[in-house]
Amino acid sequence: MNTPTSLSALRAFFDSLDWTKLQSEVAGEARGRLVIVGPVNSGKSTLFNLLKGQVVSPVSAVPGTTQAAVVEQFGPFTLVDTPGFGEVGGDNRAALAQAEIKQARMVLLLLDAGAGVRQSDLELYYQIRSQDVPCMVVLNKVDLVRHDLRAVLGDLAFRLQGVQAIPISAKTGAGVADKLIPALIGADESLAVVIGRALPAYRTAAAKRVIRSTAMWSLLLGAEPIPGLDLPLLLVMQARMVLRLGAIYGESISSHYARELVGGLAGGLVARYIGEELAKLVPGPGWVVSAVVAAAGTMTMGRLAENYFQSGRHIATPDLPEWVRSVLAAKPAGRGQAIELQRQPPAAGQPPPESQQPDR
Repeated sequence: MNTPTSLSALRAFFDSLDWTKLQSEVAGEARGRLVIVGPVNSGKSTLFNLLKGQVVSPVSAVPGTTQAAVVEQFGPFTLVDTPGFGEVGGDNRAALAQAEIKQARMVLLLLDAGAGVRQSDLELYYQIRSQDVPCMVVLNKVDLVRHDLRAVLGDLAFRLQGVQAIPISAKTGAGVADKLIPALIGADESLAVVIGRALPAYRTAAAKRVIRSTAMWSLLLGAEPIPGLDLPLLLVMQARMVLRLGAIYGESISSHYARELVGGLAGGLVARYIGEELAKLVPGPGWVVSAVVAAAGTMTMGRLAENYFQSGRHIATPDLPEWVRSVLAAKPAGRGQAIELQRQPPAAGQPPPESQQPDR
């Protein structure tokens, strides 16, 4: 494949991509499932209802209140509250939970700080991990062990071989917004897309997670010493990043417009692509420079795309390269203007844009 080092070549390259497939991949990420499991009476239903914002799953101090897997849509993804493990006569309900675990993008294992960590809790954790499903350990009811929390967390980390649990109280909400949600965003790019799209308050954090991750891969890819070998893959990574950012900001983009948008953004960075490839001609130091330029170019494109979606702009395709150059020249001012545009109040009688609507 020829190395695209001009605006026309970039457009030709993006025209050749399977945009339907890329969009399908990102759409699949937005449908990721987050499954809550845990021992009896650990607060699964309370956390589920807190995240959902309404009472969907029954909450009770009586063990075994949840008799079946409760499945509810929450924005573009699904939360599943499962029956407790270890309940008397709960084998069938535990089997339901196991079935949900196999379909999960991420499992939240909720443990009860007040009851202490039991051997059955550890066995449940390793049982989940044996299914090769990502698992995040969450220690609930920390309001009951406030004075002993450090010791409880230390003991749990020791028994889980270094895994750090996230302390929360689903009853009071403590630790959910400032610890659990950011941890989910940081754990998986697809969860960043899901959570950013569903919770406007976390869109900036989710977007930065996607940009940073793509930039890191670009750094590694840019160190490839053979000129031209890395650039096609780099452009595909950047295209997927832009689609993810669009999904985070709730943009429904057609294949045609996605191609034009990404091509236009890349068109303003042609000189950087050329510089990256030329740097590879100098063995050793040049490869390092190429890696840094690749990562910096990806960060720049990510910020441009974030600026674009955040401000709700709709720029004609031929004007995109010029807009890119103006934003790059303006630096922080250009980005600040976009943010202010987003924050302007809607016209009388008009509903606020999705990004300004209250969190649900």
